[in-house]
Amino acid sequence: MKDLSNLLDNALIERLVWIVAGLLVVALLRYYVIRLLNKGIQNTDNKYRARKAVNFTSSFFLLAVVLFVFSDKLGNLGVALGVVGAGIAFALQEVIISIAGWLNIVITGSLGVGQRVKIGEVKGDIIDIGVMNTTIMELGDWVNGDLYNGSIVTMANSFVYKEKIKNYSAEYPFLWDELEVPIRAESDHNKAREVFKRVLEEICGDFASESTKHWDRMTNKFRIEEAQVQPMVTLEFNEEWITFTLRYIVDYKKRRTTKDLIYSRLLEEIRKEPKISIAASALEVTNMNEGN
Repeated sequence: MKDLSNLLDNALIERLVWIVAGLLVVALLRYYVIRLLNKGIQNTDNKYRARKAVNFTSSFFLLAVVLFVFSDKLGNLGVALGVVGAGIAFALQEVIISIAGWLNIVITGSLGVGQRVKIGEVKGDIIDIGVMNTTIMELGDWVNGDLYNGSIVTMANSFVYKEKIKNYSAEYPFLWDELEVPIRAESDHNKAREVFKRVLEEICGDFASESTKHWDRMTNKFRIEEAQVQPMVTLEFNEEWITFTLRYIVDYKKRRTTKDLIYSRLLEEIRKEPKISIAASALEVTNMNEGN
C-alpha cells in the first residue's frame, strides 16, 4: 500500500514538474516575443493588438500543457466537473456573464479600443478590452467639455447586457454640434447669416466632406436616410434680439477645439462688420424713492 502511495506521489510530482517547466517555457517565449514586438512595431494600435494576441496564445499553450500532462485523467476529471458545474455556474454568475459579454464584443465588433463611448453614466475612450473587464479613460464629470479628467474606470463586461451603450465613433466618427449667436434686433440679419455661414464652411467644410463618405457606407449597411451634413445657419427672433443657431459636423475628437475656433473667427468677423452687433441683456434698476 505504501509503495502504491509513493508511486502516486512520484507521478503527481512528475506531472507538476512538467507543468512548471511548460509554464516557464511559455513565459520566457512570451517575454521575448513581446520585447521584439515593442521594438519592431511603432504604431500604438498594432502594438496593442499584437500584445493581446500573444497573451491569448500564451494562455492557450498553458492550457494545452496542463491538458497534455493530465490527458490520461480527463475522463475522471469530466465526471468531477459535471458534479460541481451547476454550483460553480451559480456562484460565478457575474464572471460568466462578463465572459459572455467579452465574446459578444469580440464576435460582433460592436466596441473597440480607441472608440469614444458612454456606458451607463460613464463617458470616455476605451483603452483596453479584457476577458473580464473593459477599461475606460473617463471624460467630463468635473471637467467641462470632451476632455480627460484623469480617472480610469474599469467595468465588468456584463455591462453589454445591462447598460445602455452610446458609441460616438464606431460607424460614423463625426458628431453634429450647435452653437447660438444672439445679435441685436437692428442688425443686418442677412449679412449676419452670410458671415456666419462663411465661417462655418471655412472651418468645418472638410469635416462635412469627409463625413459624407462615412454616411454613404452607413446607408449601405443600415436602413437610414440621407442627412444634412453641410453647415447650416437658422434664425429665430423675439422682441429683444435675433438668435442664430449654427449647426455643423465635427470630428468627435475635435469638438471642443473646433467650437473655440468658430467662436474666435466669429468675433473677428463681427468686429469687421458695423451692421452686426452682439446682443446683450441689460438690467435697469429704478429708484422707487424718487419723486417722494
